Amino acid sequence: MNIEIIREYCLRKNGVEETFPFGEDTLVFKVMGKMFALTSFSEPDNCNLKCDPEKAIELRAEYEAVKPGYHMNKQHWNTITYHLDLNDKEILKLVDHSYELVVNSLTQKLKAELKAME
Repeated sequence: MNIEIIREYCLRKNGVEETFPFGEDTLVFKVMGKMFALTSFSEPDNCNLKCDPEKAIELRAEYEAVKPGYHMNKQHWNTITYHLDLNDKEILKLVDHSYELVVNSLTQKLKAELKAME
């Protein structure tokens, strides 16, 4: 896994934009204006992903690669380090989970706008 694969995967999702709200080093992916993933150019070997709190606890216990979100709400965000004990397919599943969590939390109006983009 690397930053470019994550970037391309995120940008293929419906309604996603890449932004730099924290400066030019931190690449943030948003769906309908809500963050679901971020990564850093200076530390490209990991990313932060939103996660269901119960699932986050399970993942942290099971995988060395999953830690509480660095500089994020530790209950809802994980930092995923590449090249440890999670393979690329599993990491992309966590990206999907993060995206779906954010989409499911959108207002009905935003969900309808997102659906219209398909």
